[in-house]
Amino acid sequence: MPAHDLRTERPYDLLAMGRVGVDLYPLQHGVTLDEVRTFEKFLGGSAANVTVAAARHGRRSALISATSDDAFGRFVHRQLLQLGVDDAFVATLVGGAPTPVTFCEIMPPDHFPIWFYRYPTAPDLMISADSLPLQAIRDARVFWSTLTGLSQEPSRSAHLAAWEERGRRVPTVLDLDYRPGFWDDPVEAREQVARGLREVTIAIGTVEECELATGESDPDAAARSLLASGVDLAVVKQGPRGVLGVTASERVQVNAYPVTVVNALGAGDALGGALVHGLLEGWDLERALHFANVAGAIVASRVECSTAMPTTAEVQQLLSDVEVADGAW
Repeated sequence: MPAHDLRTERPYDLLAMGRVGVDLYPLQHGVTLDEVRTFEKFLGGSAANVTVAAARHGRRSALISATSDDAFGRFVHRQLLQLGVDDAFVATLVGGAPTPVTFCEIMPPDHFPIWFYRYPTAPDLMISADSLPLQAIRDARVFWSTLTGLSQEPSRSAHLAAWEERGRRVPTVLDLDYRPGFWDDPVEAREQVARGLREVTIAIGTVEECELATGESDPDAAARSLLASGVDLAVVKQGPRGVLGVTASERVQVNAYPVTVVNALGAGDALGGALVHGLLEGWDLERALHFANVAGAIVASRVECSTAMPTTAEVQQLLSDVEVADGAW
């Protein structure tokens, strides 16, 4: 990975580790992929999207990942930098698998099938333990990783090494980002979730992802089960039903912010990056979840993911008439 001297730099606000690639999203909506005529290219990948989302709120963000030495890899590096994310820890691998591409169909309001082209593997799953920026991981104010990173070696061992270095420093986040196609068996994914939850202080996922992790389909029961696994905060993303946050002493349910949904993909990543911002600001849980929930809604009202991430001002404009526990926005 590129040399990067952290000794004279302040720690990252957010250091994320995991999936990055290219989204090719259709410009014709309401039709199946075989009928689409034109696509637009965007930076994609859950971990990358979260770093962009946090950068939009002024956070110093970086990504640990990898691309291939190909045209799409060059696009990824260029986009990360243009969107305010440090790419110093995004390796460029020569002679291996290509930089992955993702397609989707856009059928509002609630049907967005997605296809991942990550064959025979993806460079972001080739991250190795000996390539990790250990000091950056130790020092980052928030360290974020995803379940996808545990789906294959050597990425799995790299994540375990990163968590060992991190030592459960607060906050350390596991995004339950579960994509069935990345796993041979959901039982294996469940086992790896249990392994990861022992290393982190915050777990965040959709209702379905939390059910995979806990066996509980009810959001409250799933959140309590996640807390029982040892995390300090469980966040359950419920789509049109809003978001639930639970700690040992607090339960906050925030209803969905009403928007016209164009493409729900990426909304959860916007929520994650905005939640990071709220936590770093020292906001209470209710205020942070209101802010994050609206950020996610804004992205759901747009086509793309990474470049759709809202600024703080955009979120605050929609929140201007919303009362939260510590006063008005």
